[in-house]
Amino acid sequence: MSEAADAPAPPPANRVRIWDGPTRIFHWAIVLLIPAMWWTAENEEIALHVTLGLVMVALIVFRLVWGLIGSSTARFATFLKGPRGVMAYLKGSATHSVGHNPLGGWSVAAMLLVLVAQVGLGLFAESTDGYEVGASGPLTNLVSLETAERLTDLHELMFNLLLALIALHIAAVLYYAVIKRRNLVGPMITGSGTAPAGTLPVRKVSVLRIAFALAVSAGVALYLWSLL
Repeated sequence: MSEAADAPAPPPANRVRIWDGPTRIFHWAIVLLIPAMWWTAENEEIALHVTLGLVMVALIVFRLVWGLIGSSTARFATFLKGPRGVMAYLKGSATHSVGHNPLGGWSVAAMLLVLVAQVGLGLFAESTDGYEVGASGPLTNLVSLETAERLTDLHELMFNLLLALIALHIAAVLYYAVIKRRNLVGPMITGSGTAPAGTLPVRKVSVLRIAFALAVSAGVALYLWSLL
């Protein structure tokens, strides 16, 4: 009998639910919002830039809350693994589960942290046209003009780091598509993907939790809007 015949057959793959609706909506909203914010900044549409920034605040707050109370694959506790978990994944000995792998999980965390820093700096940013209504961040009045200008410069520099993380994310998606033959984009669109037989799908949560996360995120954004 040949070695090929002796080799164990790969486990059959089933189609399972991976991502919930809120996680997918957040992902694609960010994909659309970042280039829109870049365009408004480059074309000096600062009032619109600030408005989009508050939409970004709402999205980030929602994702942070959802990472604590959301469905299983959305929770930080599920996909943020320690060094042992990361090493097990790199060695190929990690238990298969749906959602972010240990490396992908930390890249998501890094992206969120940079987005938080970017938006946080933008809340204190000072417009070059201080007379345009709504053209400065809602918290600008809490700091001196000199500090606001310094934070504005950091806000612009932080965007370069964000671009680098986005490029790394796209490269990882392409690597999985071309080298590992795994489609990561499809499941983020449809919510479902293939996984070895026996893999448990995403564990959903009550709609009340979605409502709570939406209420918190909307409340924060509306409060900041009231300060403009």
